[in-house]
Amino acid sequence: MRTVTVVGASLAGLYAARALRAQGFDGRLVMVGEEHHRPYDRPPLSKVFLSGRADESRLALSDPQEEAELDAEWLLGTRARGLDATGRTVLLDNGRTLVTDGLVIATGASARRLPGADGLAGVHTLRTLDDARALRAALSRGSRRVVVVGGGFIGAETASSCAALGHEVTVVEAAPLPLLPQLGPEMAAVCAGLHRRGGTELITGAGVARLLHGHGSVTAVELTDGRTLPADLVVVGIGAVPNTGWLAGSTLLLSDGVLCDDGCVTALPQVVAVGDVARVGGLRAEHWTSATEQPAVAVRNLLAGRTVDSTRPLPFFWSDQYGARIQFAGRRREGDGVRVVEGSTDEGGFLALYEREGRTTAVLAVDRPRAFLRARRELAAAQPAGRSLPVRPGRPESLATVPEPG
Repeated sequence: MRTVTVVGASLAGLYAARALRAQGFDGRLVMVGEEHHRPYDRPPLSKVFLSGRADESRLALSDPQEEAELDAEWLLGTRARGLDATGRTVLLDNGRTLVTDGLVIATGASARRLPGADGLAGVHTLRTLDDARALRAALSRGSRRVVVVGGGFIGAETASSCAALGHEVTVVEAAPLPLLPQLGPEMAAVCAGLHRRGGTELITGAGVARLLHGHGSVTAVELTDGRTLPADLVVVGIGAVPNTGWLAGSTLLLSDGVLCDDGCVTALPQVVAVGDVARVGGLRAEHWTSATEQPAVAVRNLLAGRTVDSTRPLPFFWSDQYGARIQFAGRRREGDGVRVVEGSTDEGGFLALYEREGRTTAVLAVDRPRAFLRARRELAAAQPAGRSLPVRPGRPESLATVPEPG
C-alpha cells in the first residue's frame, strides 16, 4: 500500500496511525479530522476538565515530537462526506477527493440530541472539547440551576462535577434506576445512592416532555409526569449515535455502526473500522479500551489485505462520581446473579462479581482498585476464544461468532 487514510483524528484514529507506523507502513499517511483540535482524551472532559481541576494541556494524546515521527498529513477541521463504492476514494466537504489504497474508519459517535433543543441557549451536550469549553464557561457565571437529562456515565459525571462546583443539580433518568442496563438493579441502586451522597436530586421513571424557554434561552424542563423543573442550564446525556451518515451509498454494511468481523475488517478488505463507530463481531462498544486495542489488529489485517488476526477485548470502563471510582469489566446479561465478595455496599467500597451458571461474567468495584485489577485479570484469562466468519456485502448474518471446536 502506498497511501492509507484514517478518517477520524481522535483516540482510535491516533492509535491506528501509531499502529501503521509500528507495523512497518512507510507510505503516505493522511489523517482527516472533523474537529480543529489535535487528538485529545475525552474521559477527563466530564471530570477534571469540567470541574476546573485540569486545563487543556492535560488532555493532549500526542506531542509535536510524536507527530513528527508519525509523518502524517493532517487535514483537521475537515469532514468526510462520502466514500465511493470501491472504498478507495474519500470525498471531503471542501470538495477535495482523496484517493487511497487503504482506509481506517475512526469517525466515532456524536451526542444524541434532545428534540426541540436545537438553537436554544443554555442547552448543552458533552462529547467534544468545544462542548466542554462551552459548558465550563457557562458554569463559571455564578450559581446555576442545572438539569442533567440522562443518568448514564456522562450524565452522572457531569452532575458530580456541577455539584462539586456548588451548583444546584437535578438528574432526570427515564428508567427506574440509572445505569440499569449496565449494572442490573442491585448495583444500579447502589450507584443511585451516590447522587444523594453528593447532594444531587435524582428523579427516575420520568422523561422530558419539552423544554420551556424565553427569549431564546431555556428556562425549565417539563417532565412526562407533569412536573416542571426550573433550569438555567440543561445538559443532555442520553447516549451517542455512530457517525456513519457519510458512508451512505457505499457498499459497507451499516447497522448501529460499521459492521465488521472480529478483525475489524468491513465488507471491503481494504477498509477497516475501529472505535465507537465500529460494530465488531456484532457488538459496538463505546469504551476507551476498545478504541485503543482494536487499531493494532485492524491495521494488521488492513496491511495483510485479509483477516489474519482478531480482537475480542474484554469490555472495561470506569467512572468518577462524587469522589468515588467505579470500575466495571465483562459482559453482564439479564438474569446474571451478583454478589459482593469484598467490602460492603453500605460502607461504600466493595468488589462484586456477576455470575451465570457458576461462571464469573463481569466484575464491578467501587473504590477497590487493586481488588478490581486482580479480578479483571482473572476474568480476562478465563474468556473463551472465538472466531467470526468474514463480512460480505448483503450478508449481515455473517457477523455471528462461531465457537471454537471443543
